[in-house]
Order: sequence, then structure tokens, then C-alpha cells
Amino acid sequence: MRLLGAIICLLLAPQAAQSGDSQCGEAQGGCADSEQVGSPAPSERSVADTELQLCSLSPRTGWFRDGYCRTNAADTGRHTVCAQVTQQFLTFTAARGNDLSSPRGRFPGLKPGDRWCLCAVRWAEAYKAGKAPPVDLEATHQRTLRYVSYQALQSRSAAR
Repeated sequence: MRLLGAIICLLLAPQAAQSGDSQCGEAQGGCADSEQVGSPAPSERSVADTELQLCSLSPRTGWFRDGYCRTNAADTGRHTVCAQVTQQFLTFTAARGNDLSSPRGRFPGLKPGDRWCLCAVRWAEAYKAGKAPPVDLEATHQRTLRYVSYQALQSRSAAR
């Protein structure tokens, strides 16, 4: 099963490159088939230093499409920021080659108000541009702190 998932990931890589955003293709979740889905391990922590909480099941988000902003080595974009997307952010990321509004394949397309696991680097880029969407600190994976400061995340914290 893991081999099949790895093959699927390799087949999806050209699609990510065609999107113009191979690092931050939030709509690409093809590696989910190679991993066990469900609750994260208790050792998976949020940036708030709590057990990682669910981000969204509707739409189903996360690199593994299990609703959690978990990651692994195959996730080069580090889709670890649980955000409530805004129109301003959707417009911003589309201008950078990653259209999250349009449905394609199993990806439903996002609308303002949807919660989604975003690429940490893209969120940081949006933050610097003043267009970062609000984040759920308890559903944002602690690995995000490698790319974004806690203070930046906290300044855009959304109520749970």
C-alpha cells in the first residue's frame, strides 16, 4: 500500500509543477493514500503546545486528507497552518499560481470561511504582504514554527 501511495505521489508531482507552485500546492493531497488516516499521534503538537486538534473535515483538508495539518517528508510545502481562508488570501495565492478557489479532481475548491491546511511558507508570504488569513493555533502543527514565528501566528489567531 505504501508503494502504491508513493507511485501516486510521483504521478501527481507533474500536476503540482504545472500549477506554478510545486512547493505550496494545497490542492494536491495525493499522498494521503500512502498513510494511515485518523487521529494524529499524541506526540503531534500544535504551535500552542497542545495536542494537535482537527482543522476541517468539510472540506477534508490536510496533507493526508484526514482533517489534521500533519506533515511528512513527502510534503515539501509543509501544509501545517490551519487557516480560515478569506477572499483576500484566495486572491493573493491565485496571483502566485496556486488557485485554491477552483475545483479540480477530488479538490472541491475553497470559498471564504473554509478551514484549510495551508503551506507554512505561503502563509508567511501572505503575512508579510498583509493578506494572511486567521489561524487556529491549536490545529496548526508545531513544525510551522520552523517557518513562521509564534508571534506572527498569534497576531492572526482566530477564535476556536
